[in-house]
Amino acid sequence: MSAVLLDNSIVHYEVLGRGRPVIFLHGWVGSWKYWIASMQVASTSYRAYAIDLWGFGDTAHNELKYSLDEQARLLEAFLNELGIGKIAIVGHGLGALVGMKFASRFRQSVDRIMAVNCPLTYDAVHSRLKTNSPQELSDWLSSRTSDASAALSDAPKADPKAIAASVSALQADNLFATFRELDIPCLLVYGEKDPAITIPTYESATSTFTHQIVLEGLGHFPMLDEAAKFNRLLTDFLALPSGISPSELQMKDEWKRRVR
Repeated sequence: MSAVLLDNSIVHYEVLGRGRPVIFLHGWVGSWKYWIASMQVASTSYRAYAIDLWGFGDTAHNELKYSLDEQARLLEAFLNELGIGKIAIVGHGLGALVGMKFASRFRQSVDRIMAVNCPLTYDAVHSRLKTNSPQELSDWLSSRTSDASAALSDAPKADPKAIAASVSALQADNLFATFRELDIPCLLVYGEKDPAITIPTYESATSTFTHQIVLEGLGHFPMLDEAAKFNRLLTDFLALPSGISPSELQMKDEWKRRVR
């Protein structure tokens, strides 16, 4: 277990590999743990970091730090503390929103973002995500296989106030519209059967540097539901030259049908 002291509070992270930095940010259910397989794949060519955000996993609980702004400041402080430069971000749900918020403040620090099952508006978030306990959310959204249960074993550690505060922040913030104007290459990835997040229309989500893929048959945790498929998409996205739109990806057969 690795940790840094940021603003006099413990922030837990894990790191694998060597190369250009890739930051993995978890969502509202779980912690860094469900990124393990993706980190292992990425670490063959990149230095993969996964962070527990404020109020999740083994990072400190502090009600004053649960907004999207404060979670983005955590990422800023983490990068400064470890001397990490320009990054790729792989964020899931909450983590994707934090990545977009960070990018809106530090455009030159972000090379690209993969945003997985990311709500683009407050209305895209199911009401259960706003009200249920962390354990109830884990039971609802996971496949409940032994592997998924192990990957999401930190779900009960989450502070429910951290979930509620970040969802509320989305209601008051036109975050995606602001982010899209930055022209940062962004791949939006959705599990077709995610019950928690409404998939946006292709037209509303995409632009010159933003592309959307829907993975058929997968749910809220595509990195767990079908790790091999998800990680192939991840490695192809990370391998794109800087500044290239993700629409230029050479699509594999398993996701061609859902791409326009």
